[in-house]
Amino acid sequence: MAAMKKRDSAAIVISMVLLLPYFVIQIKFFSNSKLNVSVADHSTKSLQESKHLEAKTISSSRDPQQNRPLYSSHRNRRIVCNRSHDSYDTCDVNGPTVLDPTTSTFFLTDPSGPTVVEKIRPYPRKFENSTQSRIKELTLVSGPKGPPCQVQHNAPALVFSAGGYTGNFFHEFGDGIIPLYITINTLFNNRRQDVVLVISKSRDWWVHKYSEVLQSLSKHPIINLDNDTVSHCFPYARLGLISHGFMTINPNLLPNPKSLIQFRDFLDKSYSQKPISKSSIPNPSKTRPRLVLVSRTGNVGRVLLNQEEVRKEAERLGFDVVVFDPSPSTPLGSAYDLINSSHAMVGVHGAALTHLLFLRPGSTFIQVVPLGVGWLAEVCFGKPAREMGLAYAEYRIIAEESSLVEKYGRDEMVIRDPVGWRGKGWSNEVMNVYLKEQNVRLNLDRFRGYLKEAYRKSRKFMKKEG
Repeated sequence: MAAMKKRDSAAIVISMVLLLPYFVIQIKFFSNSKLNVSVADHSTKSLQESKHLEAKTISSSRDPQQNRPLYSSHRNRRIVCNRSHDSYDTCDVNGPTVLDPTTSTFFLTDPSGPTVVEKIRPYPRKFENSTQSRIKELTLVSGPKGPPCQVQHNAPALVFSAGGYTGNFFHEFGDGIIPLYITINTLFNNRRQDVVLVISKSRDWWVHKYSEVLQSLSKHPIINLDNDTVSHCFPYARLGLISHGFMTINPNLLPNPKSLIQFRDFLDKSYSQKPISKSSIPNPSKTRPRLVLVSRTGNVGRVLLNQEEVRKEAERLGFDVVVFDPSPSTPLGSAYDLINSSHAMVGVHGAALTHLLFLRPGSTFIQVVPLGVGWLAEVCFGKPAREMGLAYAEYRIIAEESSLVEKYGRDEMVIRDPVGWRGKGWSNEVMNVYLKEQNVRLNLDRFRGYLKEAYRKSRKFMKKEG
């Protein structure tokens, strides 16, 4: 268990570097000052370039002539790729196609005209060369003729990779499940059950973990690009996933506007198809709202050192508290049952807070923000929480609540001015300090007010929604 948590923590820390292009956009929004971010193995982008990139992504995602998604506007071309976005590519095979999984190649069934060859790595982090280099490259060709068809499918193929940062809960949703939902609702006109998912790095544990969600998106068996050996034929194919950013859905970029609220409704339908196990959640109180206290244990950083005191204080104020300590092997169905039936959630910033997607709109969510990661907390969980309609509160700790004071002293710049100490970069040294070395001990006198307000809102929500 401890090994899995250390690995999860390491993945979180590494991913912080790789989230920077989007964070830079957020910093630009809150400050007019310029900030150049430089990270090893990552291209340097200025704020102005990032802002231009964000505008370009929004404006290029629709065909200005027809006011509809660009991806469906070139049906007269047999193979077409859209490479205008910074975070992802998409490619279409507009016509009958045969997949040879042994060579990861899609062939036009009836090639004609000049030979066209396109390649794509179908994972929505195109701006990260180090990440994309680990994603299997797929080929689309208009000639010569491909292998004979061995398995005929009547539904089109949607092709993507579940590699990259899969294994980190935040990225599994942010780079995988949410873009998959967006893509199906953009390219396939909501015909979810008529799509065959063709997946690279479709590992058994991942398929099992997200089985309810994947079965809601497609009624067909998944084709695993890594171990299949027979050829498959489709009426057409789409390769690549569309992303609107980290943990977000932009309704303006969908043919039928949807947001994280509709995505949450989709999750509810997916997990509601399975009967709730009576042992998976504690018996609910009829008078006390339930608060889920998300736990971090072990040598992972950002541990709530006085968690037991916080739990007792929340119970004293009227909450029924459940300490939730998820691991990579925690069944998502059980986690959903618990959080969906709760009224509030509290936790220190970390990947496990991605479970906020399971909260009902109107629930209360408090994110405890350690020193030096305020902007990160906003991008990863603050903005999504508001988009979901949660009653969101951000508790930013003060220096005395951070374990870093014991090591560096109250007057050191790393404590009194994290932004200034960080400077223009977010190096491994900075990440180690604020994300791995730092633990939290909440001042209950300060935090009590947040808990009281959360209780008031939770009681109101409980009376209304149960």
